[in-house]
Formats: sequence, C-alpha cells, structure tokens
Amino acid sequence: MKILHIPCLEDNYSYLVINEKTKEAAAVDPAEPHKVFRAAQENGVHLKLVLTTHHHWDHAGGNDKIKQIVPAIKVYGGSVDNVRGCTNKVENGDRIPLGDEISILCLHTPCHTQGHISYYVTGKDGEDPAVFTGDTLFIAGCGKFFEGTAEQMYQSLCVTLGSLPKPTRVFCGHEYTEKNFQFAITVEPDNEKIRQKLAWAQQQRRSGLPTIPSTIGEELETNPFMRVDLPDVQRKVGCKSPVEAIREIRQRKDTWKPTA
Repeated sequence: MKILHIPCLEDNYSYLVINEKTKEAAAVDPAEPHKVFRAAQENGVHLKLVLTTHHHWDHAGGNDKIKQIVPAIKVYGGSVDNVRGCTNKVENGDRIPLGDEISILCLHTPCHTQGHISYYVTGKDGEDPAVFTGDTLFIAGCGKFFEGTAEQMYQSLCVTLGSLPKPTRVFCGHEYTEKNFQFAITVEPDNEKIRQKLAWAQQQRRSGLPTIPSTIGEELETNPFMRVDLPDVQRKVGCKSPVEAIREIRQRKDTWKPTA
C-alpha cells in the first residue's frame, strides 16, 4: 500500500491510496480532479474509487469532474451526507476492497457534518494501517461542530478513532497543524510533547514540507481534543466530564487568535 498526498486549493489535502500489486488506486477527496488524475498517471495506476469524507465543496466539489475524466469510477460517500456525485452510499462498518490486499473500512464520524465518514485502510501483514479523517480529526485538532454536538465529536474522536491501533497513520483534510499546536499549548502549557511537535511542525512548514501523517498514538499524547478523558485536562479547562471538556476546548478554539 502506497499513499501519496496531493496539496489542493489553499490548504487542503487530497490523497491517492495505491495498491502496488494491482496498480489500482482510490482518491480521497479529490478537490482538484485534474491534479489527482495527473498524479495517478505519473504513478502508472488506474483510478477505481473516490472516497469522499463529507459533503463540503472543498472535499466533494471535484466529484462530478472526476466522473467525467474517469467515467467508470465509483464515488463513495456517507449515506446521510448528500455527497455530490455519489454513486455508492456507505454506512458505518461497510467495507470496500481495493484489489486483493487492501481493505477500506467506513467509520461514521459525525459532528462536523452529520454523515461524515473516515476511511480506515489496511494492507498486507506488516504494513501500518492508515485512516483518512477529513475534517473530523486534524493533527492536534478537530473540525468545527457545524452540524453536530460535543457528544458526537467525543464519540467520533475519542471512541471511534481513538480505539484504532496506535501505529495507525492519520491523514487529515487540511494543513492546520502549526496553529493547532500553538492553541494546544494554551490548553496544556506543561505538555513537552506538544512543544516538541510545534517546533517540528514549524520547521516542516518553513521547509515547504507537509506535517502529515501523524499517528493515533501521537494524537493521544498531543491533541487536546483526544485527551479530554484525562482528569488533568478536564481540570485545566474547568470541566468535570470529557464531553464538557471537549465542548469547552472547541469554544475556546473558535475564538482563539494565534499570536504573530
């Protein structure tokens, strides 16, 4: 299993998941279809699937065009998310094959949108799995609660995604990492791992490099939204439950402004 990231629009990431044995590929959120198709051509692979995380235009807006470029392509999206160009609606627990070695498990991770799907991808034995989290889980952050509740985001982040194997690589929908770590320090000023990851992210961006992927294990150590089960984090934000804490941290993030 090979994964390519493709920067799109202002700060979005699209991805190609490639079965190197069969030369088949799945495109995740191909917001700029020509870019994604060109990357597939350059790697000598055939686009078979589109995996749409949610209905927002900067994730699903390229679906109609990619269907014109590759008429036989299947476009997957959440059953309740009204995904543009969707040909195959998916529910939590559905599995999609990509060749004979790669399996894609659909995980319903609602809140940012009600039908948001994260795609958990496993390859052959010995390969670390990957999860494509769209705008539910970012590195050191999470998406805004546009269509859902704090209870839903807690379930999506801390239960559904948080229970994946710790080596699972996290590929999110946007390059928001540097600002997310700047905010995370305001929640946990004594968390040295956050400070280390911020310095690393700043260096990556200065060098014009991406900060993806993270891992589920790293997120559990440095992402304040995935650490709300910890009494110390709840105490730091003046809360007494994980759901209360995730709501409070999101409200703080919504009004936070990074320092220059």
